[in-house]
Amino acid sequence: MESLQARAEEHLRVIRAAMQGTVLFTALPGWGGVIMGAVGVIAALAAAPTTDPQQWVVVWLSAASVAVPVGAFTMWWKASSAGVNLYAGTAGMFVGCLATPIAAGAILTAALIGQQAYTVLPATWLTLYGTAAVVGGAFSVRLVPPMGVAFMVLGALAAFAPLAIGNLLMGAGFGLLHWAVGLVIVRRFGG
Repeated sequence: MESLQARAEEHLRVIRAAMQGTVLFTALPGWGGVIMGAVGVIAALAAAPTTDPQQWVVVWLSAASVAVPVGAFTMWWKASSAGVNLYAGTAGMFVGCLATPIAAGAILTAALIGQQAYTVLPATWLTLYGTAAVVGGAFSVRLVPPMGVAFMVLGALAAFAPLAIGNLLMGAGFGLLHWAVGLVIVRRFGG
């Protein structure tokens, strides 16, 4: 017959496991979002005067090559500081859900550039990034899914717009929206 202490320890293990599964991922990088937003605004301003779609793509891919590592590093830094493993539990689910649509976006980006379908890129990037935020947001704070929906709305508008308008919508999403949400995260959840 099991001892009372052994049963109590088993119950505590079950309760801890259940609680770990319900904890929200809050190691969102607020300052990382602000920096990513600044990069987005700079990219939109730099890309606006160009009439060459290939140059426009180079500007935005250059911005992504800065913003993605900033976001990844600041998320890792904040999670590490809080003792959160990004590859386990709720954090791992958040990262997995975030990474999947972004990987799909990378694949579609290569295909669309190969077909010179540049005007579809803003809709693709905004919509898939928004999808990443909505699905990842299921494991995070309540602010993330609505941000994702806002990105998806911007993407839907970009789907029916010329590249110049798509650029403005990219600046609104990857720039101003990131910046604003980053500041809210800093205020509510720390940098």
